[in-house]
Amino acid sequence: MSKPRLVSQLGENEYYLPGHAACHGCGASIGLRHLLKAIGPNSILAVPAGCTSIIAGKANLSTFAIPFIHTAFGSAAAVASGIVEALERMGRKDVNVVVWAGDGGTYDIGFASLSGAAERGHNILYVLDDNEAYMNTGIQRSGATPKGAWTTTTIKGKKESKKNIIDIMLAHNIPYIATASVAYPMDFHRKVKKALSIKGFKFIHLMSPCPPGWRFDMHLTVEVARKAVLSGVWILMEIENGRLTLNPPSNTMLEKRRLPIEEYVKMQGRFRFLKGELLEEFKRDVENNWERVRKILEEQGSLKK
Repeated sequence: MSKPRLVSQLGENEYYLPGHAACHGCGASIGLRHLLKAIGPNSILAVPAGCTSIIAGKANLSTFAIPFIHTAFGSAAAVASGIVEALERMGRKDVNVVVWAGDGGTYDIGFASLSGAAERGHNILYVLDDNEAYMNTGIQRSGATPKGAWTTTTIKGKKESKKNIIDIMLAHNIPYIATASVAYPMDFHRKVKKALSIKGFKFIHLMSPCPPGWRFDMHLTVEVARKAVLSGVWILMEIENGRLTLNPPSNTMLEKRRLPIEEYVKMQGRFRFLKGELLEEFKRDVENNWERVRKILEEQGSLKK
């Protein structure tokens, strides 16, 4: 059977069930649906405190049609490591162990257990559902919140840049790292499948827009996510054993064939303070990310002369 190219070709099995408590237009809902379709029922999901704790529900009211465990905020990767060890003691090699965690549970509160699991090389797929703030507890800033973004703790716009989690994970020498977006579900599906085929610790960074936190209308979630990619703010790529590859459409954007960044930020009320020099700093952060990518590609000989 050929590889699916359309969402409609992914099959009718659904493991993300209706009736959940996600907000209308929730980016995480899109991501969760496609994650669960990709990993299938023979999987165990570890979910730390966050929006997905509410979405998932409890006991026989669960949104997920697969086994999962609620964990403390900072311990999802450690809990997943324990599950991996238990499965190995049982001789089970047919179960996918997956962490789905927000930016607060990854960049900040959960980083110690994430780093430890990555350093140990446990056979875990870790998916960072990045909505760029602590949304479930009232929209407070996190290490993932971009420069200039309003939150309830950065009421005039955040002054600091978003932490570069990809470079941090790259320093752990893990075999597979990727970025993804809810606007490109087939790219995300493919990357999840590839990650599951690789032994060791794998990390996928998923952009997941949040309508109430980012201040845009609920029907615009996919469009906001798409413009993040088309403006170059979010780069679709994967790094396999240290070798970087750009994925469509980001693979056409090294020469700045991108939408103006203003087309992305103007859709979001959280960026109402992103003006003047702060906007220029935001743009420089984006260009610096692209320059880092260019340098890596040049060093590995991947750029065409």
